[in-house]
Parts: sequence; C-alpha cells; structure tokens
Amino acid sequence: MIALAALPVILATLLIGARGIATLRTTSDFLVASRRISPTLNAAAVSGEYLSAASFLGVAGLVVKNGVGALWYPVGFTAGYLLMLVLVAAPMRRTGALTVPDFAEARLGSPRLRRFSALVVLVIAGLYLVPQFTAAGQVLTVVGGTPYWVGVVVAGASVAITLALGGMRAATYVQAFQFVLKLVLFIVPAVWLLLAVGADTRREALHPAEYSRFPAATEVQFRLDTRLEVREPITVVADGVPRTLGPGEHVAPEDGRWIFPAGGRVPEIRGVALPGSEPWQRPLLDNGSGHPLLATWSVLVATALGTMGLPHVIVRFHTNPDGRAARRTAAITVGLLGTFYLFPAVYGLLGGILLPELYLSGATDTAVVALPSRVDGGVAGTVFTALLTAGAFAAFLATSLGLVLALAGAVAHDLLPGGLRRLRVSAIVAAAVVVPLALLAVRIDVGAVVTSAFAVAASTFCPLLVLGIWWRRLTPRGAFVGMTVGLLSSAGVMGASLLLRPEPGLTALLLGQPALWSVPLAFLTMILVSLADDAPPGAESTMLRLHLDETRTP
Repeated sequence: MIALAALPVILATLLIGARGIATLRTTSDFLVASRRISPTLNAAAVSGEYLSAASFLGVAGLVVKNGVGALWYPVGFTAGYLLMLVLVAAPMRRTGALTVPDFAEARLGSPRLRRFSALVVLVIAGLYLVPQFTAAGQVLTVVGGTPYWVGVVVAGASVAITLALGGMRAATYVQAFQFVLKLVLFIVPAVWLLLAVGADTRREALHPAEYSRFPAATEVQFRLDTRLEVREPITVVADGVPRTLGPGEHVAPEDGRWIFPAGGRVPEIRGVALPGSEPWQRPLLDNGSGHPLLATWSVLVATALGTMGLPHVIVRFHTNPDGRAARRTAAITVGLLGTFYLFPAVYGLLGGILLPELYLSGATDTAVVALPSRVDGGVAGTVFTALLTAGAFAAFLATSLGLVLALAGAVAHDLLPGGLRRLRVSAIVAAAVVVPLALLAVRIDVGAVVTSAFAVAASTFCPLLVLGIWWRRLTPRGAFVGMTVGLLSSAGVMGASLLLRPEPGLTALLLGQPALWSVPLAFLTMILVSLADDAPPGAESTMLRLHLDETRTP
C-alpha cells in the first residue's frame, strides 16, 4: 500500500502535462517554452530537475556506504551553479540556441561539431537517465514489495506522456511543483526522525562507534555477488541453511539472504570502510584508494564542472527572456539547492547507525525510505515512509523529464531535424529505449553512475562552453578534437575500469574517477589544436553578441 503514495505525484505530473497541450505549437514551444519563463519559476524548475535520485537518495546512501566524506558531493553540486552563474548562464541565453549542439554550431559554424555534440548528449543523458528509472523500481520494491519492473515502466510512461503532451512548458511547471513537494517531503520527515530517535541516538550519530559486531540477529539480502572478508569464525543462516564461515574470504551470492547472529563480528568488504570506523568518519572521500584527498578533488571537479556541461540543465537558461534573467535564475537556484542540501546529512548519519547492515547488502540507496520504519514500526513510520516514497518518485520524474527532453532535442533537432511531431515521437521513443536498459541495470549504484555522467559532462561540454564563451580563438577542429579526447578519457576510461576491475588503489581511482585529469586534458587539447588553426570567421561579432547586455538600448 505504501507504494501507492507515488500515485498522486504521477497523476499531478500527467495533469500538468495535459495543460501544456494548448500552448504547444512550435519547436521553440517544445524545447524552450518560447523563452517566457520567469527567473523565480525557472529556478524552482531547475532545482526540481537537478535534485535527482542521486540527491534525494544517493547522497544519504553514499554517507552510509562511504562515510561523512560523501557530503562533498552536495558541495560540488551546488558549487557548479556558482560557476555557471559567473561563466555560462547569461552568455548562453544570448546565443539564441535551443540546445547545446545548437550553441556549438552557432558559435563555431560547424554542422559536424553539432552532430558530434548531439551524440555526446545521448551519452550523458543515458548515463544520467538510467539510474533515475532504476531508483524508481528499487524504491517501490523496498517500500511496497512490487516487482522491480513496475516502478521502471511507470516512471518511463509518465515522463514520455508528459513531454509528448506539453513539452518544456509542461516540464517547467511539473518540475517547479515537484521541487516544492520534494523540499517539504524531505525536510518534514528529517525533523520527525531527529525528534523520534531521541537524544542518545542523535549523540551517537554525531559520534558513532564502529559497526564491528552485530547488535542483534541481522538479516542481509545481498544485491550483488559480494566478497566478504571474515576475521573470526561465524555461523550464519544462508538461505535457510546454517553455515559456518571460517576466517578468510567468502562470497555471498546475488539475492542471497543471510542471517548473522547477535554478537558476531561484522565481515568486511575490501575497499569499503565499516560504518562508524575511523576512515568512515574522516571528512574526505576514499573508496579504498588510499588517496582520500585526491579522490575528494576528483569528485569535486566532476560535480562542479560537470554541472556546467549537463545538457538538460544548460537548456533551462534558454527558457528565460534574456541573459539578465538567466543570471538571476542561476543565483536563485544556488539558494534553493543550498537549503535542500542541509538535510542529506541527517539521513546519512542516522542511516549509518540505524541501518549499518545496508553497507553489506549494497542497498544503501534505499536508506532514506527504510529509516522511518526502523525508527517506528507503527502508523507514524508507515506515514513518513509513504511521504518519502512520494518525494523520491517526484525526484525521479522531475530529473527524467529534463533528460528525456534533452534526448528528444538531440535526436529530432540536432541529428535528424524535424518539426514538433518528430520531437513528440522522439520523447516517447527515448523513454521506450531507456526503460529496457534500466530493467537490466537493477543492481547498479545510483550515485556512482550519476557521478560518471558528471565526469563526462565536465570533460566534454564544460571545456566547449567555457572556451567557446570566453576565448575567441577556439576553432571547430580544436573543439571537436578536445571533446573527443574528453569523451574517451572519461566515458572510455570508466568503461575500461568496469571491465578490468583493478584492485583498490591509485590506478583504480584514476580510472574510476578520471575527472581530475580528463578535464585538464580536454581543455589543453582544445587550446593547443585551436592555436594551430586560424580563428573562425565572425568570431569577433559572435563574442560581442555573447557578452553585450541585450536589455540595454543605445
């Protein structure tokens, strides 16, 4: 029954989308809402779109899994908007472009670069969108016991229908509504949890003890095949059969249900710190690399610079009437995001002491929706679980709307230009393609995959936008080669890391979180290749249009 809490969010999404039918007549209406969105409304919509599953569920889950250093993620997410405010927002709006590939051609006059940029949009949006649908399926499974595919299909259908009906205008109103909803449904349960757990638990959350022994008989359902390092003999009930594990390495099978005895020593997972341990409490990210400062900087580079390159975020500034309004949108967004990100720490720290066994199961993404029932097994716990489920579903839908819109724009406006009908069909097809991918990705770590999308965006579109806006010598060849290098050194290297699975250490860090070196490499490549070419014709006039305030008259 708790799963039904998502139903009002879905119905509201569809109703608001249906209201956009009357205003949807042109490509500009579909992609940028005819550039008539006010800064306040747009900021709420940007915030609603940006606060994805990685924010609503992922940050708290990463705190449970990796420790308090995971709180650097929201720092990077919010800092990205400060950089966007200073470097990108107003000039991007002044280009008159409808998409990021549109900007590439408008600035550099290269249809080939536009088509390549559209392919990069497909990569980034795909990496970001699959985890949204995956998280929708996981949450409904955890709170309501529904089959995983139900949440995935419902999320995909809701997004496709909303966009096909109302385009960007519908998405804007839906996302603004869902931001307010998420803010309320995230803050109110957090306050209730803090009051319900009591002073002792609050004190323990701030000064946690290492989760070294099971305080009671604990059932763990493993999401993936998991290698456990056992330090002392322990007898577990594995899928109903008692089994004694001696010291050494053992594998818990995917979907296995093991019950660990009270007082037994908690097994360890290589490269993952025990909740409450000294590495877990260190205010830096490590992930078993042994280089926490380097890992932290890599995540900050990916999240802060990647924000500037996310295609579904960039297009938002094209919906404002002018550059000044785009800048105001970015400024308001920083405040809204800052308010939201005060609270993931509450869920993460409480999850670390109340649900530490999730570290073993690999299901830390579900910590937020699992906390209320752990604190209160009665009506109150059920009610707040339902509220958080509704908020989580709002997060999936709001972000997915922007991502599917970016996919539709890349296909039907940049790769295969067509009219309004093709855009609508592309939105439905994009969702239909992503749903099967999400069905296959049931075991992925939502936060980790979303971070990979940020790394690709930081290594490709961030250099294109920053140099394209602020450096007149950028050439089409320089942009093309630089983005190719950025794409290969981010997405290519991360894909190779998944195949090679290097042992935890510096090599694993540089391959799994490449933004620290892939972003400078992309920038340097663009600059060096461009210096070997002549500046494109019309660069001076294009730069003037980007930087002159269009609201002023002579």
